[in-house]
Amino acid sequence: MNAIPSITFSNEEIEDAVTWRRALHRIPEIAYEEHDTSAFVAARLKEFGLEVRTGLGGTGVVGTLRRGTSSRVIGLRADMDALAIEEASGVAYASTRPGRMHACGHDGHMAMLLAAARRLARSETLDGTVHFIFQPAEENEGGAARMIADGLFREFPVDSVFGMHNWPGLPLGRAGLTTGAMMAAFGIFDITVTGRGAHGGMPHQGIDPIACLFQIGSALQTIASRNVSPMASSVVSVTTVHGGDAWNVIPDSCRMTGTVRWFDPAVGDLIETRLRAIAEGVAAAMGCTVTIDYQRRYPPTINDADEARFVQGVLRDMPGLVLEETVEPSMGAEDFAFMLNERPGAYLWVGQGTPNHTAGLHSPRYDFNDDALPLGAAVWVALAERKLAPA
Repeated sequence: MNAIPSITFSNEEIEDAVTWRRALHRIPEIAYEEHDTSAFVAARLKEFGLEVRTGLGGTGVVGTLRRGTSSRVIGLRADMDALAIEEASGVAYASTRPGRMHACGHDGHMAMLLAAARRLARSETLDGTVHFIFQPAEENEGGAARMIADGLFREFPVDSVFGMHNWPGLPLGRAGLTTGAMMAAFGIFDITVTGRGAHGGMPHQGIDPIACLFQIGSALQTIASRNVSPMASSVVSVTTVHGGDAWNVIPDSCRMTGTVRWFDPAVGDLIETRLRAIAEGVAAAMGCTVTIDYQRRYPPTINDADEARFVQGVLRDMPGLVLEETVEPSMGAEDFAFMLNERPGAYLWVGQGTPNHTAGLHSPRYDFNDDALPLGAAVWVALAERKLAPA
């Protein structure tokens, strides 16, 4: 196996990456609205001399670098979308768009992949093709699936595909991945209970949907604790409750929403079956009616074992980077799973945790750690150069 030389970036390259990251941080855009973001990315890729395709999956961008004569092809993916969160980080380059912020570090992911694209475009040893995939709508809306449906792997076929995410729970300078499950499957539910409204002081004259909803919410917690095997992982969380307008009025209806997570498809089936049975059964017992909208959004993110071991080998051989040999899968979800369902590949976490960067993902106080930019970019470069090393 080819040795990996020390991959260092000049001060100018690092400053450019930081500039890109902070520029992107100022203009956050949510799912399928990433027009300014994709224009920024496409402009940089063109500056590096890459072939650029825009508009894939709505606002997705693919930059293609061809070198040498090899038919080998890999894909490297970064996500582009922000979240509907009001920023409270206090940084000088904070979001200029109210109610929008890069609270998950996708600004950093783009900057790392752009820095790697520029470095690889200058490589004299690469033998093969790299597709740099900038994907919209990772947060909840399945941009990966939409890019695939729009022809991602037909127009840009790859032998393997790789994704990377910053991970505040890992110290800066560390990276890790498993040879199997990395992130859970993701579903949502929306339950509306309808009864009959009444005066709050005369509840016997109505059918209280709020009392019914509370019973359903409590009973849903028995799915993970009493229906799913203790040896399997699952989550059922009620995250919003809506109902009523006045202190003394029992409303006609109320609503709750939430999320479910699993790894094993049989567990996913069990959760949905039990959720519907509980909601319908409790509602019937209390004289209410219920409507349920249940959606399975993302499959679990499962690394190909061989590709994961390949990435682990790359990380293990990189000077200045520590491979986290064992990482526990997360009950968070990631739509890179759709790409891994289509092509072999792997998804890894790169640490960014320091005493000054402790805020978790999706926190209004979160900010990507710029010190992770050269590390993440170096991982991309090392991975590509080993995968596409001259025979």
